[in-house]
Amino acid sequence: MELRHLRYFMAVVNERNFTRAAERLNMAQPPLSRQIQQLEEELGLQLIERDSRPLRLTEPGRLIYEQAVHVLERVDEIKALARRLRHAEHSRFTIGFVASTLYGWLPEMIRRYRSIRPNVEVSLVELTTVEQVAALKEGRIDVGFGRIPLEDTAITRTLLRYEAIIAAIPSGHRLLEQERPLRLDELTAGTLVVYPKSPRPSFADQVLALYRSRGLKPDTILEVRDVQTALGLVAADVGFSLVTASVQHLRRDKVEYRQLEESHAVSPLFMSFRCNDTSPEIAIMLDAIRHVYRSNFVNNELDA
Repeated sequence: MELRHLRYFMAVVNERNFTRAAERLNMAQPPLSRQIQQLEEELGLQLIERDSRPLRLTEPGRLIYEQAVHVLERVDEIKALARRLRHAEHSRFTIGFVASTLYGWLPEMIRRYRSIRPNVEVSLVELTTVEQVAALKEGRIDVGFGRIPLEDTAITRTLLRYEAIIAAIPSGHRLLEQERPLRLDELTAGTLVVYPKSPRPSFADQVLALYRSRGLKPDTILEVRDVQTALGLVAADVGFSLVTASVQHLRRDKVEYRQLEESHAVSPLFMSFRCNDTSPEIAIMLDAIRHVYRSNFVNNELDA
């Protein structure tokens, strides 16, 4: 008996018709009938009542069919396991990220993933969210962590969480005289430093949209390449900046942070991957993320 005999038998049973089963199997009907006959001869049992319309199983055929289902399921599981093992032996997993995610839980997520998959070579590439979409399509990265909700039919996005947007203020600024959250209308006088300058849309557009939603406009807007440059200019008292809350873990002299009163001042964090990606690494990375969020008591939208 060969596995193909069982697959042919299951196709005939499921279709209840030799002709439809043959079409499903992309073969002619006479060879299919001979294959089922060979199976019956080898088992010494009649499995199908051929005179019935639609076809019906004999009682021995019903019992054989139930066992065939289990056998083929186990075969498929073995094949899937073999694919995962092959992938683990020769795998490389490339992660794209926007710079601000490095100040949050991303490093811990990557450490967790590495502990689960020690044989997988992990590479990190700094890319904006827009650049990540192109890199995913071209196969240059396997997952991306970004903040912009870009729509693309080839990409699946999973919302991980929302992160508060806070203000980065030069030390000694008058707004720091009181220990309290700042209102957005207090952050219009002077220069607002936004990042990144390109490509767009980007986190800079989220910040500017926040002002527009309140009917506000900063006196001056200065666009810079990245968050490090923005904080450097804040430290130099060139202006102030709005950043994600995790950025405050990046200690910078002459820069202080304040929360905003606006409860809707948040930035989403997404994990993106190719829609047709069947790699087990995606699920393993998501499990690592859930573990990190649970361990750090962070509100996790993955389970919502």
